[in-house]
Amino acid sequence: MRDGIHPEYRPVAFKDGAADHVFIIGSTVKTRETITIDGTEYPLVSLDTSSLSHPFYTGKQKVVDTGGRVGKFKARYGKK
Repeated sequence: MRDGIHPEYRPVAFKDGAADHVFIIGSTVKTRETITIDGTEYPLVSLDTSSLSHPFYTGKQKVVDTGGRVGKFKARYGKK
């Protein structure tokens, strides 16, 4: 194989913001943030959700109606 064409594969910390959990896996992702875990500094990637907080894996369903979209739809098209 040719040298210098493959990305750097290294341990990276991924933090699930919803479950407040950090896990470390090998990745090539580039990030500017870092986190120190047990005296070792890792690149950090922040996640909105992972298998620890996703409704499919947890069995807890959350229904979020942001900005009353359902109400706006019913008001607009409910009369027709």
